[in-house]
Amino acid sequence: MTTNPDKQPDLQPEQSGRDHSPDQSSTETAALRFDRVELSGAFGDLGTLLPIVVAMILINNLSPSTVFLAFGLFYLLAGFYYRLPIPVQPLKAVGAIAIAYPAVITESVIGAAGIIFGVILLALSLTGMVDQLAKLFSQAVVRGIQLTLGLIFLKKGIELIIHKDLFMSGVSGRLSGLPVNMVIGIAVFCLVLLLLDNKRFPAALAALAVGIVSGIALGGLAGRPLTLGPTDMHLIHPTPADFWTAFIMLILPQIPLTIGNACVGTADTCTSLFSGNSQLRKAKAGMFAFSMGIINLPAGLFGAVPMCHGTGGLAAHFRFGARTGGAPIMIGIFFIVVALVLGEFGFTLLALIPQSVLGVLLVFAGLELCPLLRSLKTNEEYFVALLIAGIALVVPNMGWAFAIGIGADFFIRKMKIKI
Repeated sequence: MTTNPDKQPDLQPEQSGRDHSPDQSSTETAALRFDRVELSGAFGDLGTLLPIVVAMILINNLSPSTVFLAFGLFYLLAGFYYRLPIPVQPLKAVGAIAIAYPAVITESVIGAAGIIFGVILLALSLTGMVDQLAKLFSQAVVRGIQLTLGLIFLKKGIELIIHKDLFMSGVSGRLSGLPVNMVIGIAVFCLVLLLLDNKRFPAALAALAVGIVSGIALGGLAGRPLTLGPTDMHLIHPTPADFWTAFIMLILPQIPLTIGNACVGTADTCTSLFSGNSQLRKAKAGMFAFSMGIINLPAGLFGAVPMCHGTGGLAAHFRFGARTGGAPIMIGIFFIVVALVLGEFGFTLLALIPQSVLGVLLVFAGLELCPLLRSLKTNEEYFVALLIAGIALVVPNMGWAFAIGIGADFFIRKMKIKI
């Protein structure tokens, strides 16, 4: 039987032996790789990161260099310490609320949110409370969280593909009479599908290359500054009112999502995707809380976007080829170069990637998360997982869905209910 050298093995966790089969040695599983496939995986989560980050820079008047430097440094920390493709993402609840209320959620409020978030997570980690809270999340609850994020990624990805505007920055394409964004999205979707298991031409890199070329050709650079060098970076000085606004409007809705997704969910997804990897001893809920706390506290002092890990980002990096800490190290270096060398020009290049291209990346990340549901065995477990996903798709705060799911799961197990 012949094999195609340009093909990757199937990326389903139970079949892929590329890096995380149980019989591999600790040395092999701890190695960092910096090949084309890892590089493709490094950019696999831009569909989650860029829409929120670009919108917050444009709407909430944040410094591009501050934002991308913080992401770059956090990615470097994650890559070198965890040695797995641990993602770095903007806090989704914080981002959504900040974008919706720019008059209230100013740079100083966003910075205050990062400081509070860092302090809370450090406290939860150092006291061991995260590990205690993690016990509330059974496998059915965790799978419900993962299914929820997968479906949200699918929904948001499709919305970006069919969006009438080509660019997030508001710059219109030259062929505005045609659904250019959707046409590009369909073409890139087909391209990614064809290249999904290709080593020579990794899918995510090909999609981003097509996106940048299309964006330039369709006028994405029009009216945008092209200056090099870092943009203004400065310490912020939040007032007590800023801290109060940040806590009430941003932190309270975010904390349940962070514990369920960024801590417990990310640890569980690591176990599912990297079974047998020696680095799993580090990939624990408490450690994820610590790394988020230790980076958000100083980043908040400069008004950076508050950051977290996340099961969806991990699935995105994995789906497009990332298997080691080499992927986060490479994307970290890229963001640092964007922040300190390219500055406003680097931000402009990222902002001209058509929305539909980012939507395609989100769709495939969602398709990686949803099948994790298959590990559940009983109708009761499926009931809890589907209940969480159903509620989360309706209510604006996913924390309510997690709380109801935990309560339902406890009640079903305590009363020994059969479904």
